[in-house]
Amino acid sequence: MKKIMSFIIVLTFILGACNKDEVKSEIYNSRDLSIIVIGDIPEVIEENITFTQKSLEDIAGDVKNTSNEFDAVFITPVQFAEADDDKYVETYQGLTIPTFFIESPKRHLPFVNENLTYETAPGIDGVYATGYLHGGTEEENNTDVWQYGLYNDVKNEVNIKDVYTRIFKTINDQVHK
Repeated sequence: MKKIMSFIIVLTFILGACNKDEVKSEIYNSRDLSIIVIGDIPEVIEENITFTQKSLEDIAGDVKNTSNEFDAVFITPVQFAEADDDKYVETYQGLTIPTFFIESPKRHLPFVNENLTYETAPGIDGVYATGYLHGGTEEENNTDVWQYGLYNDVKNEVNIKDVYTRIFKTINDQVHK
């Protein structure tokens, strides 16, 4: 009986120590990824990720080389006002690597649709990041879209890093498609 009580006490302590508002995915440890960041470079736990800061103009001026040299593009909130400019719609659609809009409750919509701004686009709760990869013509409709939410909609360091881990796994899956 003493062993059972000890086990119950230990189990209660362990379960009580777990934070129900945090989740930890298995860290991304596949091949190295090289990602362009337009805006602020995120803090991640993975060591095999290389971030390179560039401007939207840099990418728009060289979509083909960008797609050949990098695995993805991240656009962060400090650049949303510029990134929703209609002149970049063709850029996002021309990339053959995914573009991720980080912390955009408006998802990818204001960035890939002409005449829709970040201010006027509809928002959605529960979305922390959205990935977009245009594939082919409108008739083919091969566009991929990924949405990532925070665990239990709790914004904390652990949950944000978990989103990045899941994004890295998506990028790796796209590279090996």
